[in-house]
Formats: sequence, structure tokens, C-alpha cells
Amino acid sequence: MIFAALVTCLVSASGAGAIWVNASDVDAPIVIDVAGEYRVWALAPRLGIERDGAVTVGVHSFSLGRVRDSDAEYVWYSLGTQEFATGEHAVALGDGVAVLVLSVDREYDPERVYRASRVMPTPEPVVDGRALTARHTDTVFMFPEYTLDEWEDKADLLRMAILTSSGLAFADRTPLNAQVFDRTQFEDYSIEKVRYEAWPGYFVTGNMYRPVGEGPFPAVYSPHGHWEEGRLVNSEANSVPARGITLARMGAVMFAVDMVGYNDSMQFEHRWTSNENKLWGIHPFALQLWAGIRGIDFLQSLPDVDGERIGVTGASGGGTQTFAMMAVDDRVKVAAPVNMISSTMQGGCVCENAPLIRYGNSNMEIGALMAPRPLLLISTSGDWTRETPHVEYPAIRSIYELYDADENVENVHLDYGHNYNKDSREAMYRFFGKHLIDPERDWSGFTEPDYEMPTFDQLRIYSEKPDDLPSGDEVIEGIKLLVKPELHWEEIRDGFNSVTEAIAYALRKLPLANIVGYSGSVELNLQGSERKSMERRGDTVIEKWVIREAISDAAIPAILYRSYSEVDQNGVVFVSTKGKRDWFDSNGLLVAAVQSEIDSGRAVLLIDTFLTGEHHGAGERTERVRIGGFMDTFQPTDTALRVHDVLTAVGFLGARRDIGELHIVGSGSGSLWAAAAAALRPVGSVRIDEDFELADDDPRWV
Repeated sequence: MIFAALVTCLVSASGAGAIWVNASDVDAPIVIDVAGEYRVWALAPRLGIERDGAVTVGVHSFSLGRVRDSDAEYVWYSLGTQEFATGEHAVALGDGVAVLVLSVDREYDPERVYRASRVMPTPEPVVDGRALTARHTDTVFMFPEYTLDEWEDKADLLRMAILTSSGLAFADRTPLNAQVFDRTQFEDYSIEKVRYEAWPGYFVTGNMYRPVGEGPFPAVYSPHGHWEEGRLVNSEANSVPARGITLARMGAVMFAVDMVGYNDSMQFEHRWTSNENKLWGIHPFALQLWAGIRGIDFLQSLPDVDGERIGVTGASGGGTQTFAMMAVDDRVKVAAPVNMISSTMQGGCVCENAPLIRYGNSNMEIGALMAPRPLLLISTSGDWTRETPHVEYPAIRSIYELYDADENVENVHLDYGHNYNKDSREAMYRFFGKHLIDPERDWSGFTEPDYEMPTFDQLRIYSEKPDDLPSGDEVIEGIKLLVKPELHWEEIRDGFNSVTEAIAYALRKLPLANIVGYSGSVELNLQGSERKSMERRGDTVIEKWVIREAISDAAIPAILYRSYSEVDQNGVVFVSTKGKRDWFDSNGLLVAAVQSEIDSGRAVLLIDTFLTGEHHGAGERTERVRIGGFMDTFQPTDTALRVHDVLTAVGFLGARRDIGELHIVGSGSGSLWAAAAAALRPVGSVRIDEDFELADDDPRWV
């Protein structure tokens, strides 16, 4: 191995030859450490630019002079000389000016330096499709055709993504400390109040509607959705008490729970989000999913419940909880998500959107994870499920057909607005009666009997918020403590042979995977890559590329230095915070850390990862298109795309027949990207110059 497992203090990429200011980076004054007479240059278009006062540095203004004959689109203008004192000097560049350079060296050649570190001949950005597109909750999704093997591979990955996103892939169950109290007995059912701790100090609250008798009965877990009254709603559009009373009369225990922030769930507001907490898998989607999984634990602990007959149903946001639970917990034997699974709207609340869960898929695929277990899709003409009979239902049924179980999936389509009304509930009763409660009975004509709405006192857990109820912040810190000891960097690193193994272990835990993305393999298609130029200098060949990866639509500016005479040389990918330019000094020479690898006969690849370096243009930074508030639900984060670019660069070198063992060097934030990439695709070694704490809420992960 050519590198140690962990090496700190790589040589700095800064130099003393000149001060460079890219127009896309003008956000702070320049700092002059040495007073003196500086020559000033600017890179700007040859034609069509305002020349007077095009550049201002401190109190000095410069105009573009005449330029010698040139057909180039952009040319270098010498703006003369100027005395500058030490200290900060504000910079303003006129429209079109791409680069400003100041140097005390009268022989300095900014054009040569500029060419050395760039792939593109002009300061125009590479076009990277990842910055131009944004999937979001209202994107119209298509459902692919799958073979059974293809589907089961996709299903395994999707289940792991949902669990990983929610911090649950390796979650340990803590004591529920369940309390069942204040029973109200009616003639043919009873209502009780329930609370339990899904996480220590995090209380799930609700009501249990029980049949008369000893059981064991099937049980139904039922979240309410985004109706203002929550589990207490009793309107024409939706009634949770009607649902509970009727299921109890049918012979099933129905457990109606509060969504986060509703009614007696008082520790969090419903709509809250935090990128730092997402690193730990802590967000409303995760809390509600874990509440449901632990809710099944609770139901299975009851002596009058048949733990092998558990169903889940809810509408709207409760429908999202329903399909999330049925996707990851095979104890759910029957499910009915109502008015939710759609190809055109994936859920508009933070509690329905978590990182990772819709990378390359929609709720249709998540719904299909129920196959081959019985599933009822209830849809309506008045909301985003209007096309279910023609789009979503046939798509999900196609997966059931792979299991020869298409008789287990049904769609009932009704002519209403968004609802879980009586007609929708009756469709659910008939389906649950047939598949969960009593398959021997004919439920086809079953209708909901009249019911009496319980009083709020019979349903509410608290009359006011208890003084001893832990705050949401206290709950969050408690959850972190359950994970943090396993993710402490020193302990992880000391327990493995290399940083690569340590990061690979950490990626299988929640925080890093939430941002870097969950991937068991890295598939690449490099056929569209373009070599822009090639030249030989002595025994070194310099190739300038735009590496294009067709699957992700990535474009990665890269410079490859390889030996002309050697074959089977090892390859090293260098990745740094600002891209390739970090590996050149201000004189345009490669820093020692890079040059030494070339001198040792190794091939070196310098890259601009996503939204660094040549991803930006002459005077404007390329910004990623962002639509909606849940981008990390549908697309990788910037960090994840940069990790993918490192993997793509490694794959690019690996695709060459003249490159042998592959290695990665990372500097600055590139240390994080390099280490994560090496964990996803093993390489000969990874070398980084920044230590980082896996158990911290490091914003670079976001």
C-alpha cells in the first residue's frame, strides 16, 4: 500500500506567486500580506464588454485596455501596475470579467497558470445535468417493469433505505413501559386510553377500541392523517371513532394513535425539521414509523390479541404511515392506505418525507413492498389518487402478479374529495373482514352501523400538558445517546485496520448514510466521457477530460497525468474542497503532494466534484435547481453527489487497462468525500488530511 491508513497535514495547495479572484467567488475582500507594486490582470471577453472601470480593488479602479489581435472568446488584459498597502481590499468585477489576478512578479504569466489547472478553454461551466433537474413531491413518476429477481433486489434496497433514513436499520427496542387505563365499557365494545414509550421519554398516545370477549382478536393499528382534530375527528369526511367502534364490533382490536404533535402528543410540533437531526435519523417521519413498529410490539404483548393477525390502515398522512409500516414490517398482514399512494403527489408534509426514501422511486414502489400480502387501495376522484384505477393500481398489481397473488390486491375508487368517509371505511371493513377478521364469513354487504361519538373526556389522555413530560429536545438528545457510543470516531477507527473499514462500518449506521446515500454497489456508465486535449511533456502525458456518467447525468472536469512509458502503473485520485485548483500553487505548478506521486510513476487524476471548480462560469456561480422543501427525499445531497463523483473518478481510472491498484487522497472537505467513497468501493488505500468526528453534527455531511 502506498499510503498509510490515516495521514494528516497534507501539503497546503496555496502559494505566494499571485492573488487570484474568480468572479464566481467574489464574496469577501482580498487580503494583501505584503505591501508593494502589483501588476494587475483580468480575464474578460474579447468583445461586447464595458471596458471603463471594469475592475475595482480597494480605492483603485481599472479599465480594460486594448488587446492584441486574437480570435479567442476570452482574453487576458494587462491592467497596469498599482501600489497596494497591506490589509483587506474590497473587490468589484464588472459584468463579464471572469478572473482578477494581482502579482508582484513582473514575469508572472496568468494565462499559463490558468490553462494549467483547467479543462475547458473558456471560463464557461461544464453542464452537469444534476444541477439542472429536481425531482420533488409533485413530479409525475413512472413505474418500471420488473422481473421477480429485479423486484426483490429493488425491494431489499428500498426497505433498507427507509429504515436507514429513519435510524432504524439497527435500532434496539427499549422498554415500552406501556400504560392502559381509564376503560369505558359500552354494550358491545370498550374504549381505553394508552400511552407507551417508543423511545425512552418519547410517548405515543392513543385509544384502544376493544371487542367484548376474551379473544384472541386480530388487531388494527390506525394513524389518523392531517385532519385538524387528529384521532378525535368525527366529520362527514372522516371519523376515527367510527372506524374504531365498528372494527371492535366486527371482532378486532383497533388502536388509534396520535400523529406527532396532535392532541395528546405534546412533545413536538407536528411540522419541524433539522438537517443536523436528520444526520441521526431523527425527524417526524422516523418518529411516526418507529411509533408504529413499537405499536405492533405493544399490540402483540396483549393477551387478547392474536399477534399473527395485525392490520394497518389510515388516510392521507395516516396513509403514508400505513404504507411505510407495511413496507418495512412483515408483521403487517393486511393493509389499506387510503387516498395516498399516487404517481403525481408523494406527500406534502415533513412527516411524509425523509432522506433517501424516494431516490429513483415513488410511493408506488413503496406500496408494492406489501406484495404478496393483502392490500386494498382506496382512491377518489377528488384528489391526487384520481388516476389510481388506471395508473397506480395496475402498477402495484404487476408486482403481485410476479408472486401469482394478484387476487390479494384490490382497488376501490370513489367519487369524493380527500377523505376517509363512510363509503371508504365500508370498503376497508369488507376487505379486513375477509382477509383479517373472519375469512369464513361473507362480508360483501357489510355496512357501518350507527355509533355514538365518545366524549372528549373518554378519549383524551391529558387534560393539560404534564409538567414531567420530557421536551422534544430532551427526547432527541436521548435518542442520540443510544447511537452515539457506537459512532464515536476514535473508537471506530481504533477498532479497524484502516479508515476505509471504519467509514464502511459507519455508513451502515444511520447518520452518514442519510446524507451520503445508501448503496451496496456503484453502477457507472462512462461512455459519454470527452477527452478535450492531450499533450506530452517528457515522460508525462497530460489528458484533460470531462468525465460524463450517463446514469446520474454527471459531468466531472478532470486532468489525468500518466506515464508515457510505464504500463500497469497504480492510480491516485486527488479530491479537495474547491476542486483541481487546490492542487496547484499560485504559480500554476502542482503541489509537492501531487508531483511526488507523478515522479514515482503513478497516474494521478485531479477532479472538480459537483459544484466545485469548473462547474461555475465566468461571473456567476452555478446553483442547483431546488423545488419544494424535501429535496433530500428525492435526490442525493451535494455531499452525496461529491462522494459519487469520487467513485466515478475511481471507476474511470479502473476502466483503463494501463492502471493497476487504485488509491484516493482527500484534503479539506474532500477528506470526508474520499473516505466515504472508499467505504462504498474498496480501494488500495485512502489518505486524508482532516480528521472528522462521526458522532458530531458536522454540517459538511449535509
